Amino acid sequence: MSWKPELDEIARRKALAARMGGEERVARHVAAGRLPVRERIERLLDEGSFRETGSLAGKVIYTEDGEIESYTPSNFVTGRGTIDGRRIVIGCDDFTVRGGAADGAVGNKMGWSEKTARELRLPIVRLVDGTGGGGSVRTNAQIKRSYVPANPDWDVTVALLSEVPVVAAALGPVAGLGAARVAASHFSVMVRESSQLFVAGPPIVARAFGREVGKEELGGSHIHARESGAVDNDVASEEEAFAEIRSFLSYLPTSVWERPPRRQPTDDPDRREEALLSFIPRNRRKVYDMRELLGLVLDRDSFFEMGRYFGRPLVTGLARLDGIPIGVMANDPKHAAGSIDADAGEKMQRFVDLCDTFHLPVVNFVDNPGFLVGREAEKRGTIRKGVRALTAVFQASVPWCSIIVRKAYGVAGAGHSNHTRSSPRYAWPSGEWGSLPIEGGVEAAYKRVIAASEDPDATRRELEAKLESLRNPILTAESFGVEELIDPRETRPLLVEWARRACEIVESSPRGPKARGMRP
Repeated sequence: MSWKPELDEIARRKALAARMGGEERVARHVAAGRLPVRERIERLLDEGSFRETGSLAGKVIYTEDGEIESYTPSNFVTGRGTIDGRRIVIGCDDFTVRGGAADGAVGNKMGWSEKTARELRLPIVRLVDGTGGGGSVRTNAQIKRSYVPANPDWDVTVALLSEVPVVAAALGPVAGLGAARVAASHFSVMVRESSQLFVAGPPIVARAFGREVGKEELGGSHIHARESGAVDNDVASEEEAFAEIRSFLSYLPTSVWERPPRRQPTDDPDRREEALLSFIPRNRRKVYDMRELLGLVLDRDSFFEMGRYFGRPLVTGLARLDGIPIGVMANDPKHAAGSIDADAGEKMQRFVDLCDTFHLPVVNFVDNPGFLVGREAEKRGTIRKGVRALTAVFQASVPWCSIIVRKAYGVAGAGHSNHTRSSPRYAWPSGEWGSLPIEGGVEAAYKRVIAASEDPDATRRELEAKLESLRNPILTAESFGVEELIDPRETRPLLVEWARRACEIVESSPRGPKARGMRP
C-alpha cells in the first residue's frame, strides 16, 4: 500500500526537468560563456536553500499506452531560497528552452514568482535571459490567430517596486518583456560582452531599418550602464553579478514593513582622519577624489556604488556608518566640476526614491556648482530632469544630513536638502555658496559697468576681488546662514552620532508602502 511508485515517478520527472533544453543546447549555452539556469541558482543562493516550485511543469507528449514519449520542461525556474540567511523569491529564465520565450513557458510560473514575493513580502531576484517570457510569432502559429498584447501581471510588477526590493540581472541577450523586467527593478546588472539588452533584437532592427547591427552594438552593457542608464552596473562575469546582487540586498530590509539590517560594526566610530584636514585643495579649480573622501568617512570598505558610469557628476551608492545602512550621494568634481546634468538629475531622482522607499537615511556630500549650463545641457532637458530630482528630495521623509565640502550654488545647490526640514547640515572651511559663482555672477550683474569701462578686464578683476572677500564661510555662519562649520576630521564622529539617532527614528516610525513609492 506504499506510495513509492508515485514518488519514483515524480523523481524521474524532476530528473527530466533538470536536463533543461537537452545536452546539445546546454553545451551551446555554456560554450557562449553563460551558466545553465540551475547552476546560476546554486551559485547565487545559500547552499542547499533552494526550494523549487513547479518543478514538474513541462510539455509532455504521451504514447498511446500512457508512456512519456517526449518531455520539455518549462523555460522558467522559480522558487524560494536564502541569501546570507535571508529569504528571497527567485525567478529565472532558461534560455536553452525556446530562448526563454513565452511559447516555452508552462502555466504562469513567472506570475507566481512575482505574486508570491508580494504576498510573502520577500525580495525578488530576476535572472533574465532571452525575451524573459515575452512573445514569439510562433505562438501565433500555434494558436492560429494573433492577439492584442498585454504584459502579464504588470500590475504586480509595479506594486512590487513600492513594497519589496527588486533585483534583476541580464545574463544573456535580453529583449522585449525581458528588457522591461530588467529595467523595472531597484538594482540591475549586466555582464560585459555576454549580455545585451534591447527593446527588439538585431533581426527586427535590420528589417525595420535595412541595416544589419550586432548585439553588442545594439545593446551591450557599454550602452546601458554608461550611456542610457537602463541598468545600474556592469561586471566581467556572472559570478561578479551574483556578488553584486548579494551586496545590494545586504543593505536593504526584506520589505518596506521592516527596517534595514544593521551589522555589527567593525570600524572605530570616532576615527578622525588627518588626511581630511588638507583634502580639499585651496585652489578652487583643482579637483580631488570624492570616492577617496567617502572611504575616509564611511565604515571601511562599506561603500557599494550604483551607476558609476552614468550621470557621472553624481556619485550614488549604499554604505554603512557604525554598521547602520545608509544611502550616500556626492558630487564628483572630476566630471563637469560636479554640476548636475540631465543624466545626473535622473540618477538622483531614482536614488532618493530608493532610499525613501526602504527607510535608508541619506548623507549628501555637497560640492555642487549648480545645474550644468550650455546649449547641449538645454537640449538634454537638464532643468526638467533636475526639477524631478529636487522634487524627490523634497518628497523624501527619511533622516537626511548634508556635508558641504565645497560648492553649493544656484537652484541645484539649493536642492542639497529640503530646507523646510531641520536636517543636520555641516560645512567644511572650504565651503562656498550663493545664487551664482562669483565669476559668472559678476559678468551678469555688472555687465554694463564692465562694458563701459576703459579696461573691462581690469574692472572685472577688481569686482571679483571685492566680492571674493565675501566668500568666506565664517561670514555666513555669523548670521546663522549655515548651522555649523566643522573640522573635516570631525565628520565621521558627527555622522556616526547622526546615523545612530536616524536608526532609532526609522525603527520607531510607521513603515509600509508610500503613496509615491519607487519608480523604475
